[in-house]
Amino acid sequence: QPTLTDLAQLLEGVRAAGLPVHTTTHGTPTLPPGRQLTVYRVIQEALTNTLKHAGPGTTAAIDLSYEEKGAVTVTVTDTGTTTPTRPTQPPGGRGLPGMRERTALYGGTLEAGPRPHPEQGWRVHLHLPEETPQ
Repeated sequence: QPTLTDLAQLLEGVRAAGLPVHTTTHGTPTLPPGRQLTVYRVIQEALTNTLKHAGPGTTAAIDLSYEEKGAVTVTVTDTGTTTPTRPTQPPGGRGLPGMRERTALYGGTLEAGPRPHPEQGWRVHLHLPEETPQ
């Protein structure tokens, strides 16, 4: 299963496919494997959707904020189209439902949709709260 150390390879592939991606990271990732996988998969799905649906000339940005006790916030934005041609679940894919299921495993929240006017593009925002002892 991919971990956060695999993000560089993912981003390299996305950039090679023609999508410029800028990343900003705050804090140090100290997440257990399951949370790392959730963060990775949400970023992967958001960027895949951008590649598929956002149109030419689009750029993307990822903001990762690692907090105490396993809390993490991730925001992925792009500058692409926000027209209805951007489905929330591609045919045959797991899309947003899959991201929401992963997020729910950790009591987190996931928001996805067009960026607020006057911004153009799409935004996916993930927040996983602090880990609670089992």
